[in-house]
Amino acid sequence: MDIRLENLTKIFSEKDSEVRAVDNLDITIPSGKLVGLLGPSGCGKSTTLYMIAGLLNPTSGKIHFGDQDVTELAPEKRGIGLVFQNYALYPHLTVRQNILFPLQNMKVPKAEALERAQKVADLVDIGNLMNRKPKQLSGGQQQRVAIARALVKSPDVLLLDEPLSNLDARLRLQTREEIKRIQRETGITTVFVTHDQEEAMSISDEIVVMKFGVEQQKGAPQEVYNNPVNKFVAKFLGTPPINFFNGEVKNGGLYIGEERILDSKLPNQEVCVGIRPEGFEVAENGSLTVKVEQIEYIGRDKSIVATNPNSENPTFRFIIDADIKGVEVGKYLKGNIKPNKCFAFDKTTESRLQ
Repeated sequence: MDIRLENLTKIFSEKDSEVRAVDNLDITIPSGKLVGLLGPSGCGKSTTLYMIAGLLNPTSGKIHFGDQDVTELAPEKRGIGLVFQNYALYPHLTVRQNILFPLQNMKVPKAEALERAQKVADLVDIGNLMNRKPKQLSGGQQQRVAIARALVKSPDVLLLDEPLSNLDARLRLQTREEIKRIQRETGITTVFVTHDQEEAMSISDEIVVMKFGVEQQKGAPQEVYNNPVNKFVAKFLGTPPINFFNGEVKNGGLYIGEERILDSKLPNQEVCVGIRPEGFEVAENGSLTVKVEQIEYIGRDKSIVATNPNSENPTFRFIIDADIKGVEVGKYLKGNIKPNKCFAFDKTTESRLQ
């Protein structure tokens, strides 16, 4: 079942002011896909999720599940499963009782309910923990109980609000892999809210990058990473983050300072040049000069902290193969850096030009 948001807007009134938390969001979440709503705190992603769930009423706009307009429908009638950031498990109930709870409210016969609860518990790999209480479980196991409780209703839509934020790094990695596996096995249309771009890119079929309630870009994660529409998207996606330089287009070329790094068909103008950390190549026919300030070895790669007088920040970072020779702390690599994965952004609007 697809989810269509049509000009969805949510305005919160605060004394003499208004906060436009979601602003004319117009997107379709394809049936059977996992779509990540991504952006910094306050960008409107959780507000969007709560409107999809029916926990918040939109100020304007429509929400459709398939052909059905659910904008005015109560949450319990929307056929959703919702997993909160804090799991919201009942501490006095066992895992089995927690999972059974929504089925009891639905008046599902006991034998059928027990069968469904066991089946979904096995799916999320907690089938052997049914008699335990939440306090006897790890954070990752509690999260699986919350997911099982959401899935046991056989929902048409699964909504996950920052589901991994309370887990340590190892459990986050393990649980996000499990979420993707479960979503693929069930085929449920899933909306996943997170501020963690690595998390969203690793498990989402598509991502929607948001800023101040406005959609910035939607697409397959790698496509958005490779082709950001503006400086905000380019900056938000990627670890380490993209590097920015003051640049200029002149004489058919893109320049950083007086060094021509690429050909360009843009009209002459000042621009902001963005280069991904992996987009620096040490080469004899390079075009950019940098000074090496620090070298950090990270397994098969090394991360270089460097300076250039045209960098927006005091230092910037790029990644090269650990076996590359001739890169030493304090050394100037004069014209030995060949940039690729370069973008040019408008100085004023920050939209991507090249």
